[in-house]
Amino acid sequence: MVSIMIKKLINSLKEYDSKADTEHRSKKLFGLAALYNTPNEIITAAADVAGKGYEKFDVYTPYPMHGMDDAMGMKSSKVGYVSFALGLTGMCLALLMIWWMSSVNYPNIIGGKPFFALPASIPITFEGTVLLTGIATVLGVLILFNQLPKINSPLNDTDFMKRVTSDKFGLVINADDEKFIDADVRKLFLSGGAFEVQEIYYRETNLGIKTPIFDGKFISIIFATAILTAIITYVTLNIVLYDVVPFDWMWNQAKINSQSKSDFFPNKAGMREPVNGTVARGFLPYEYKGMPDSSVKLLSNPLAVSRKVLERGQERFNIYCSPCHGYFGEGDGRMRDQFPKPPSLHNQKVLNWPDGNIFHVITNGQNVMPSYAEQVPVDDRWAIIHYIRALQRSKNASDEDLTKSK
Repeated sequence: MVSIMIKKLINSLKEYDSKADTEHRSKKLFGLAALYNTPNEIITAAADVAGKGYEKFDVYTPYPMHGMDDAMGMKSSKVGYVSFALGLTGMCLALLMIWWMSSVNYPNIIGGKPFFALPASIPITFEGTVLLTGIATVLGVLILFNQLPKINSPLNDTDFMKRVTSDKFGLVINADDEKFIDADVRKLFLSGGAFEVQEIYYRETNLGIKTPIFDGKFISIIFATAILTAIITYVTLNIVLYDVVPFDWMWNQAKINSQSKSDFFPNKAGMREPVNGTVARGFLPYEYKGMPDSSVKLLSNPLAVSRKVLERGQERFNIYCSPCHGYFGEGDGRMRDQFPKPPSLHNQKVLNWPDGNIFHVITNGQNVMPSYAEQVPVDDRWAIIHYIRALQRSKNASDEDLTKSK
C-alpha cells in the first residue's frame, strides 16, 4: 500500500511540469520566438539579430554555450558595480562602528593599546564587507537586473519554453524593441535556419501588476514566512534543544580539567606526569640535570659579548638574581635575613669558575637556591653570566682596565 502511494506521488511530480497553461492570454504580443535544431544555428542567429541592431532579445538553450555572450554582443554585467559599492559601504560602516564603540561610546585601556587600532579591526571589517557585498549581489541580481519577484514571465508554460529546456535552441525578440517589425523579424528568423516561429502573448496578470514587489499577496507571504521562521526558530532553540533533546553536551563534556579528580586512574588525579624518558618536540633536555657542578664539562657560553647582550643580562639579573645576590653580586640582597644569604659572586671560587659552571647552578640550582630554568630562557641565562663577568671585572679591575677607561 505504501509503495503504491509513493509511486503515485513520484508520478505526480514527474507530470507537474507537463501540465497545460490554463491562464488566459491577452491579445498583446510579447514577442516572436524562433526554434533551432543545432548550437551552430543559434550562435549564428544570435549574431545576426545583434548585428541588425535589435537590443531587446534573449537566447534560450538547454545547457550553457561558450561564445554566446560575444555572439549576442553582451556588455559586461553591472552587477559588479553594485557589489563593489555596497562592499565599500560595508567596509566603511564596520570601521565606523568599531571606532565609535572603542573610542567614543565605551573606551577601555587594554594592555596600553590605542582605543582604535586598524589591525585589530580587520576581521570585523572583512566580515562587514563580505556581508554587504553578498546582500548587494543577491538583491541586485534578483530585483534590479532580473526584476523579481515578477516570476510569471509570458514565456513560462509555453511550448517554446518546454522545448528549449529539453533539446532545442530558441531566440526571442521582444515586441517593444524599437526595430521590431513582425514581417522583418519572421524573415530574419527563417533565413537563419529557424524551423518554427511562435507568437508569445502576455498573460492578463502580466499586464495588471505593474509593481509586483508591492503586491499584497507577495508582501503577505514574506511576512508570513518571517513569522513562521521566527516561531520555528524559537521553539527549536528554546524547547526542542533543552527539553526534547537536551542541549547540554557543551558544558557536560567527557574531559578532565586542570586539578580535577579522575576515577579512571589509580591515583585519582586528572593531571598526568609525562612518560619517563620522553622529550617534548623542539625541547633539548639539559644533560647535567641533577648532577654536581664539578661534573660539568665542555659547556661554554655561545653568546658573543655585545652591548645588547650585556644590557639584556643586566635586566634579567636585576629581576631574578638581585633580590638575593644584590645589584652588584655582593650577597647583600633585599631579603633582610628572611632567606639564607648567598655567597658573594666575587669570591675566588666563582671567579675561577668557567661560564658553564655558573650556567649549571642557574639551571640546576644549588643548596637552597632553586632552579631558574622555568623562569629564565637559555639565552637569557648566558646573558646573565656575561653581566656577572662584567660585575666581577669591575670589582677586580686591572691597571690595563683603568687605562682603557680613561
